[in-house]
Amino acid sequence: MAAFLQWRRFVFFDKETVKDAGDNGKNFVLPVSISACDSGRGHIDELHMEGQIWFLTRSLQLSSFQAYKLRVTHLYQLKQHSILVSVGQDEPGINPLVKVWNPDKRDSGNPLCTRIFPAIPGNKPTEVSCLSVHENLNFMAIGFTDGSVVLTKGDITRDRHSKTLTLHEGTCPITGLAFRQQGKVTHLFIATLEKVHCYTLSVKEYPKLELDTHGCALRCSALTDPSQDSQFIVAGDDCVYLYQPDERGPCFAFDGHKLLAHWHRGYLLLVTTDTKSPNNSLIRPDFGSRETSPSEKQILTIYDLDNKFIAYSASFDYIIDVLAEWGSFYILTRDGKMFVLQEKDTQTKLEMLFKKNLFVMAINLAKSQHLDSDGLSEIFRQYGDHLYIKGDHDGAIQQYIRTIGKLEPSYVIRKFLDAQRIHNLTAYLQALHRQSLANADHTTLLLNCYTKLKDSSKLEEFIKSSESEVHFDVEIAIKVLRQAGYHSHAVFLAERHQHHEWYLKIQLEDLKNYQEALRYIGRLPFEQAESNMKRYGKTLMHHVPDGTTLLLKGLCTDYQPHRDTADKDSLDRGQVAANKANSEEFIPVFANNPRELRAFLEHMIEVEPFSSHGVYDTLLELRLQDWAHEQDPERKKVLQGAALSLLRSDNTVFDKALVLCQMHNFKEGVLYLYEKGKLYQQIMHYHMQNEEYSKVVEACKRYGDQEVCLWEQALGYFARKEEDCKAYISQVLHHIDQNNLMPPLLVVQTLAHNSTATLSVIKDYLINKLQRENQQIEDDERKIRQYREETAHLRAEIQELRSSAKIFQKTKCSMCNSPLELPSVHFLCSHSFHQHCFDSYAESEAECPTCTPGNRKVMDMLRAQDQKRDLHDHFTRQLRCSNDGFSVVADYFGRGVFNKLTLVTDPPGNKTGVGSLETDLQRDLLIHTKRNT
Repeated sequence: MAAFLQWRRFVFFDKETVKDAGDNGKNFVLPVSISACDSGRGHIDELHMEGQIWFLTRSLQLSSFQAYKLRVTHLYQLKQHSILVSVGQDEPGINPLVKVWNPDKRDSGNPLCTRIFPAIPGNKPTEVSCLSVHENLNFMAIGFTDGSVVLTKGDITRDRHSKTLTLHEGTCPITGLAFRQQGKVTHLFIATLEKVHCYTLSVKEYPKLELDTHGCALRCSALTDPSQDSQFIVAGDDCVYLYQPDERGPCFAFDGHKLLAHWHRGYLLLVTTDTKSPNNSLIRPDFGSRETSPSEKQILTIYDLDNKFIAYSASFDYIIDVLAEWGSFYILTRDGKMFVLQEKDTQTKLEMLFKKNLFVMAINLAKSQHLDSDGLSEIFRQYGDHLYIKGDHDGAIQQYIRTIGKLEPSYVIRKFLDAQRIHNLTAYLQALHRQSLANADHTTLLLNCYTKLKDSSKLEEFIKSSESEVHFDVEIAIKVLRQAGYHSHAVFLAERHQHHEWYLKIQLEDLKNYQEALRYIGRLPFEQAESNMKRYGKTLMHHVPDGTTLLLKGLCTDYQPHRDTADKDSLDRGQVAANKANSEEFIPVFANNPRELRAFLEHMIEVEPFSSHGVYDTLLELRLQDWAHEQDPERKKVLQGAALSLLRSDNTVFDKALVLCQMHNFKEGVLYLYEKGKLYQQIMHYHMQNEEYSKVVEACKRYGDQEVCLWEQALGYFARKEEDCKAYISQVLHHIDQNNLMPPLLVVQTLAHNSTATLSVIKDYLINKLQRENQQIEDDERKIRQYREETAHLRAEIQELRSSAKIFQKTKCSMCNSPLELPSVHFLCSHSFHQHCFDSYAESEAECPTCTPGNRKVMDMLRAQDQKRDLHDHFTRQLRCSNDGFSVVADYFGRGVFNKLTLVTDPPGNKTGVGSLETDLQRDLLIHTKRNT
């Protein structure tokens, strides 16, 4: 009773009298003499004492049919099937009949009756007290006033598919029946005036369990919906009990004389009176209800058992029944009126609770009404605001935490930014991170809260959470911790979450722990190790040069991260491929450490002979520097050999190597590179600059065949020297004379600049030159005479052919050497042929077959000369490169280059010149007229 008085009362339902829409808004009037009601399938079923069953639709349309001849006592409408089961009497006496109706099918205008059978247990005349049907249509239970329960198993709509048995026997009338289906297990609850039983129908023996030793009155039991675990409700005068199939559940002390109990959508409906009946005996044999005085008011109360409040309570005049249909409760009274209770919407109910600051109850109500997360979040927010205004900051922050994910965090953070509320703010930010909804600013704020509170334990707990529980931006956390001076925490976080850059930045810039940073880089994968060495290599080289050099050697050759023993074993089994960095990219790291750079580069060319050119060039520069500064002759010689070995390796860049050798005045290297690059003139100039006369001549002898101009340069060099260089000049002149490299006049002009060179130096050269010139002149004159004689002979022959008759005296064919016979063919070249021999072998009718091959060669030579006359570029190149330009010009003159120019400029109509005459003579000599005899 005390618990009941603590429940708050609300008006969550609106009461209205049902109006008749077709009768000018007057109150709807029910049929008289209603004995029982039920609802379902979209209509309300009413029993009439005269044996009629009435149907009431949502539009308040009434229809009826005669179900029994005398009266109808019980009615049960299935919710999931269009099946209606009734109990009534067709004959006087105690002979109840059960009829099963199908309202969707008609028989002469009435619902189809699919089955009729008598409801008497063991042929004993007794009245039916209650009725229940399983929704699967396989079970029907009928309770009687003598304490018997008859169970029909099978298809209840047909006789031949079902069987009937007496399930329960007793002495106390049956007041309530209810089927409970949980999975594949079916139970039947039985309530009497004195006890509550439960039968298990899914087991063959139908085991029975007595749940309690007190019962309830008729119509004072109900079954909850599955959301309440389908518990059996028994409403006694003192308490309301809830039962499971195997035990009694919770108990609620609701006072009052119970007349009716219903359950619908989480609500328990009780109809009570203020006074108790003197006993529990039955007043009427039909078990309709208990006797009440006409003036006694009945109270309808709607309870919310989950949320522990009364949703509605009101008094009525003699309630016949309360039915749930069309989303509302309908109350039928004896005076023919019908009232409807319409439930307020959830938002209206919540607002009513908000006005009374009943936020906890509002939250529970919203959950039971399955309000969405947005609606719940709004309730939590309002509750939090209420607690915050009252000064309960701890309670407020707990409510705000429940809004995470829906309410903007800044709304809460602004309220608790006051330093006195930093603990509450910390709790909210922690919850925000646990749900992985924190951004970078939230992480920064939380860490600042920890540092301001100097709560190292919470800070360590936050950053040292397991990998799966990290709900914050690690990089932001590292930045905040570093800025706050918590370097050890920042280093731990960076190492754990593999933020290598931050780890190294803190170790090197803040903690100055260079050795640890170097060790850490050596444990990184190749890509990270390479990038971090490029970034921090100079710093590490400055403080730990030996270790850094050793790490770079490994990084650029065969890098494997340093690991523990177990890691090494797994790494060996995995056979991870080795990686190599570009050693040339790390040369700037050694900017101020030449000793370590030299060791690094020498290691690279030893391990990797095909290293990049930059490695070899840098090492060459280092070796040349050492060579230039070395004073010990023996050591200097060794360094010289080392530098030359690099030059001979063909791995250095020629231009860079040459510049380096010239910068350090490394003579052997310069000369080697000149020779390697075929820069013979540079070799000459190098010796000339150093005034090494003998090496100048030696260079001419060695490379003069590749570049003949070296001798000319050597002669000019010695000619400009005022020293006594007669011996060298003589050697040069001898070679020039032997190979005819320079005209004599140019030689004389060149030596004329030397005051020490006398005539005796070139005496022998001039004599030899003049003798050869004289001999050449004599040979040329002899050839001229010979060519003139041959030309005069040919002209005379041509003239004879033109002016005199030609007598053909050949008697044999020049082809077959047989005596000539007519017809025959004669040519001016004195060759004669048979006609048939000529036709067989001649390629042209105008040419002699015997002379054609020779003539063709001459004509090809003439055409070739004619084609070459236009090769001006070729002529210029030959003239520039030849030692004897006059011979080149004479050769092209003979090809007719200059004749062509003369012919082009001749005006039209001029007489044929000498060139033309000579061309005609040549043509006449080569092409002879054909004579036929």
